[in-house]
Amino acid sequence: MGYLGEEIKKLGFGLMRLPQKDGAIDLEQVKEMVDLFLEAGFTYFDTAWAYAGSEDAIRQALVERYPRERYQLATKNAAWIDCKTKEEAYAQFDTSLAQTGAGFFDFYLLHNLGEGRSHYFDDYDMWNWVQEKKKERLIKHVGFSFHSTPEELEEILNAHPEMEFVQLQINYADWENPAVQSRRCYEVARKHGKPVIIMEPVKGGMLATPPEPVKQILSASEPESSAASWAIRFAADLEGVITVLSGMSNVEQMKDNLACMRAFSGLTESQSTALCQAQEALKKIPLIPCTTCNYCAKVCPMHIGISGSFTAMNYLTLYGDMDAAKNQAGWLVEGHGLKGADACIKCGKCEEACPQHIAIRTHLDQVRDTFLKQ
Repeated sequence: MGYLGEEIKKLGFGLMRLPQKDGAIDLEQVKEMVDLFLEAGFTYFDTAWAYAGSEDAIRQALVERYPRERYQLATKNAAWIDCKTKEEAYAQFDTSLAQTGAGFFDFYLLHNLGEGRSHYFDDYDMWNWVQEKKKERLIKHVGFSFHSTPEELEEILNAHPEMEFVQLQINYADWENPAVQSRRCYEVARKHGKPVIIMEPVKGGMLATPPEPVKQILSASEPESSAASWAIRFAADLEGVITVLSGMSNVEQMKDNLACMRAFSGLTESQSTALCQAQEALKKIPLIPCTTCNYCAKVCPMHIGISGSFTAMNYLTLYGDMDAAKNQAGWLVEGHGLKGADACIKCGKCEEACPQHIAIRTHLDQVRDTFLKQ
């Protein structure tokens, strides 16, 4: 029996990265994945209004094929996407009910709080609105997903102690990452007594193919285990976790996740040691030592997204995935209304403000040459 009185095993099916065929969701493969998941005794499905086609797909693959008591379904409200009034924000809920056909949601989340997105939920009084939906028995449990600093998480939980759970990005690579601060966010949630749902345990698939030194350590410890299974188990071993969401994209990934989680009861001492060694190996990979304090951004006359650019560069160094690194830059730089590395005028004010004494101008040239000349 898990948290909040729900019987939930530690693996959840994240529905953001469903398999594709001919440019559309491969519904037949999704059905097979749903069948395997339920047959193995797992029950938690996670979708969102903002995941294109996902709610409709899960209606056809799950809701229309299984009794409602066989599963828990979670979805999310992204009030910050194209909503100019509270009525438009509230309408997302009705759309989700219609698209899933689920009748009610076991878990309903205010989606992706943090930074400039949080105020929409305040402006539209969504904290009270979602409690009304709970009273109407259209929602069983209310929480929120979060991408920002532990300080902002603390503020939200202080203001809204009625939230029942928090969904956080947690994986062994981001545990001490200054740009994500997984450990500190997790500790804030637990300090407030909130159970945690974990997202991005495999870091968007990056930890399925980790850097070679990490791969060697994990393979030496368990040659038969996939790299992704190590990432899932690291997250599932944490206390206070409702479930760990894996965004499985094909039947093979589903089978691998089920194999490692079907009988999971916690990490052994040798497994914990291997993961600690993997984390130490990650630390030894030479990266730009940016802690995202953003003192540089406060003095930059050109409003360059310096820390976001460095996070993207470090992403590329670690995982060798240019497309994923560019997506990071797009979100953390352009997505926040900031300029790219090519806007640098070499004034040096950033370096004077940097407590880490980083050669910021040199690294911005590196970012420019790496990303903008592709």
